[in-house]
Amino acid sequence: MLFTFLTLFPDIVNAYSKESILGGAQDKGLVKIEPVDFRDFTRDRHRTVDDRPFGGGPGMVLKPEPILDAVEWLERRDGPYRKIMLTPSGKPFDQKMAEELSKEERIMLLAGRYEGFDERIREECEWVEISMGDFVLCGGELPGLCVVEAITRLLPGVLGDSESALQDSFQNGGGLDHPHYTRPRVYRGREVPQVLLSGDHGAIEKWRDKAARERTHERRPDLLPSSNKNK
Repeated sequence: MLFTFLTLFPDIVNAYSKESILGGAQDKGLVKIEPVDFRDFTRDRHRTVDDRPFGGGPGMVLKPEPILDAVEWLERRDGPYRKIMLTPSGKPFDQKMAEELSKEERIMLLAGRYEGFDERIREECEWVEISMGDFVLCGGELPGLCVVEAITRLLPGVLGDSESALQDSFQNGGGLDHPHYTRPRVYRGREVPQVLLSGDHGAIEKWRDKAARERTHERRPDLLPSSNKNK
């Protein structure tokens, strides 16, 4: 799968994407993560990517020409992309969206800066607009990397254990994950639940299901089916 970032700060993308799961996935040839500096598509000697907003107001707005020229150049080179715009006004990103996007062949991520995008960037292309939540960052690189990592870990061969992603929180519309324990069996007087030491896989699975439901009910009741929220 090809992930192409349109960004003014390609080093941010490179620094993170070369490490850990993303770095390993690229080493295996399962994904390619390519930052493209859309400043390279400017048309003036000052390489201008932003300008003051019409109508006045604070800050600067990203210009349409370099971004749309970059989009068109990339699609001539590679073919059509599923295009993602990282913006606070987008739809909140979730695991279901990650699963849907993991079926794509090529994904382009537009990481904004400053006060936002010239609206004609939205109008000229079909974008999936994504938000990481009700807060504002300085740019879209970190949200874009969140999207890429959430998708990448779902791809076959990326994780060492193919079952890991299937048991994550939120997977298949589910709630939160159950508590986990490892050695030592007793730490600062806190013991691992005996059922996990029993070897009874049926009992362990029941305990994990119950613990996951209780954790979800306590911390994220909005994830529960309406019929279970009051239980």
